[in-house]
Amino acid sequence: MSTETLEQTIVKEPSEPLLSKRRKKFITDPLNDDNPITIQVLGICSALAVTVKMEPTLVMSVAVVFVVVFSNLIISLMRDLIPGRVRIIVQLAVIATLVTLVSEVLKAYLFDMYKVLGAFVGLIITNCIVMGRLEAFAMANKAYDSVLDGLGSGFGYAWIILTVAFFRELFGSGTVFDVPVYATISDWTGGLVNIQTNGLMVDSIGAFMVLGILIWIQRTKNGYVEH
Repeated sequence: MSTETLEQTIVKEPSEPLLSKRRKKFITDPLNDDNPITIQVLGICSALAVTVKMEPTLVMSVAVVFVVVFSNLIISLMRDLIPGRVRIIVQLAVIATLVTLVSEVLKAYLFDMYKVLGAFVGLIITNCIVMGRLEAFAMANKAYDSVLDGLGSGFGYAWIILTVAFFRELFGSGTVFDVPVYATISDWTGGLVNIQTNGLMVDSIGAFMVLGILIWIQRTKNGYVEH
């Protein structure tokens, strides 16, 4: 009995592009349609507490982006090794390690900023945005996708608190990144325009007002309805 050799041609599916349409949504969705602050209402505490000035807000933004990206990466790489019953403990340990690293870098190189931010850097450990992305995404997806998801969530958080800080510093102190704006306008107009600062903006109520307006504008634009 003769045997016949059948040649099978294995057709490999093309690999997904690094920035495919699906992967782009990991970055773009948190910037607008699924923003962690204005839509998911997460990370509100730091959005209200550190946004009096632009400079500390920028440092806080960079810190959160760093922590969420690298915690997503580490947990994604470890996800098959983490027992389900201790996954929250492992996630907290990873986040705490990264936050400690950020805190020590600030203490060593930006001590004045470290004193301004104080405990708020440490509170990144309990930031719902970071924990939420680990539990909802990094535990179930590959490392590269998890990094993109972390970037999207981090940038979505960052642009909101930077916007809040911009208006609070501008109207509350008359400056942007400590550069006088009102005084410059007065100089340009020869003193004809003398804009007064609003002390309400340097208080927590000012943060509530600006953030509330941002949430209202974005949800109205997107047609988002709370269920």
